[in-house]
Amino acid sequence: VQLEESGGGLVQAGGSLRLSCTASGRTFSSYAMGWFRQTPGQQREFVAAVSWNGESTYYGDSVKGRVTISRGNVRNTAFLQMNSLTPEDTAVYYCAAGRPWSDSDYYTVPGYNYWGQGTQVTVSS
Repeated sequence: VQLEESGGGLVQAGGSLRLSCTASGRTFSSYAMGWFRQTPGQQREFVAAVSWNGESTYYGDSVKGRVTISRGNVRNTAFLQMNSLTPEDTAVYYCAAGRPWSDSDYYTVPGYNYWGQGTQVTVSS
């Protein structure tokens, strides 16, 4: 079971990035997929999540209105479109997959069973 992120990099403030996550090793079509981010010394922060069928989406307060999460036509993929980036968005971004029991679980690390290795996003001022 493996989740692999891609699309991170260096971008100027105000720019955009699109992160991708591809799951392999099992079928994730019935799993929710989410994105979290983490900076050194800080806890992992919820960014966005999408339900297994793509019908429900969830966003963290710090990114709401600036990011959009979606699933690919192949349910084992998820994307995070990030716009209007600021230096405060600099972090390692992690893809996750799981089966949250309730809406509140989408926002928490324990709501997910599988994690990627992370991709660095750096926003310069």
